[in-house]
Amino acid sequence: MRICVIFNPAARGNKARHFRHQLDAIGSQCVLKATTAPGDARRLAAEAVGEGFDLIVAAGGDGTVNEALNGLGDAPDGFARARLGVLPLGTVNVLARELKIPLRIERAWDVLKRGREMRIDLPRVEFSANCIRQQRYFVQLAGAGMDARAIELVDWGLKKKIGPLAYLIAGLKALREQKPGITVRANGQEVTGELVLIGNGRFYAGSFGVLPAADLRDGLLDICVFPRINWLTMFRCAPGLLARRRLPERIVQRVRTATFELTGDPAAAFELDGEWVGHLPATFSVEREKLRVIVP
Repeated sequence: MRICVIFNPAARGNKARHFRHQLDAIGSQCVLKATTAPGDARRLAAEAVGEGFDLIVAAGGDGTVNEALNGLGDAPDGFARARLGVLPLGTVNVLARELKIPLRIERAWDVLKRGREMRIDLPRVEFSANCIRQQRYFVQLAGAGMDARAIELVDWGLKKKIGPLAYLIAGLKALREQKPGITVRANGQEVTGELVLIGNGRFYAGSFGVLPAADLRDGLLDICVFPRINWLTMFRCAPGLLARRRLPERIVQRVRTATFELTGDPAAAFELDGEWVGHLPATFSVEREKLRVIVP
């Protein structure tokens, strides 16, 4: 098995520092490719597929994983030729938690070396940016409305210092803003709200079960629509999220489907795997068990 590990040498935090201390040991068992700018992980992953590596490992957070995933998609027959692995070095590491990948570097590396493969669904989004039609993949989650706006507002210098709390601060800022209406069109019906969360997997923002019925292998995306998102909504959600890490079902509407369209008025932002991408409208679909990942 030929392994390529893509990592950011400038990443901060205890996990990243620990990973750098392990570079000599890891580097003797794989090829290391270092990123130098945003978007590099995508380019390097596509190159690695072309070079014949059959396991592409994203060493970083969910944003790095998303870039590497899209690099596989850029390579001809990339998803058939290579598998995706994760070394969780990020702040939240949602996909690693979903796949039950250990958060300790040594244990996660042992999982990758054993090479146990599982096929999971691969969601795809089509949208326009600067009048150019775009296509992006995501693996775990997506969102439109306040959560994407919060990501847009995150102070990245502050995130390096206080971690996930930077998202909370940005979320409070987004909560005070005017919110666009977002419409989900699926299965001949329309559902409208101010926040839409889309799950291929169950977890959102770490270990919150916002999408409890989501399954990485069922060929469907789970959609959670908040008709209103304000202080009252947050107050109603807080007890269930804090005590049981679940949403009270009375305040949301749910849809399960393989394809749907999102529109916003005015244009709402959306994110994929925790990374701000662009603005609606966008069309979502899913290819069943298209992505091969390494799991414990």
